[in-house]
Amino acid sequence: MKSLYDDRYKAAISLLKGYRLNSNMTQQELAMLLNSDQGYVSKFESGQRRLDIIEVRTICNHLGVNLVSFVNDLETIIKEENLDD
Repeated sequence: MKSLYDDRYKAAISLLKGYRLNSNMTQQELAMLLNSDQGYVSKFESGQRRLDIIEVRTICNHLGVNLVSFVNDLETIIKEENLDD
């Protein structure tokens, strides 16, 4: 099993953070949309907390990105950066 620090997971988190920053949204603003606190966003963006697929979908929806687009973007990054096994 791959760890929380797997390069592909880091790429996924970086992508989510990039979506947030491109939306000019703060961690606090995203947290409010997620009915959570800023610490939740901070922890997943820093790799201290792992997200499941439902959480990723919810985050993407609040950032205006559908899950299919996220997966396509992630696959592109994984291929471009040779992160596949």
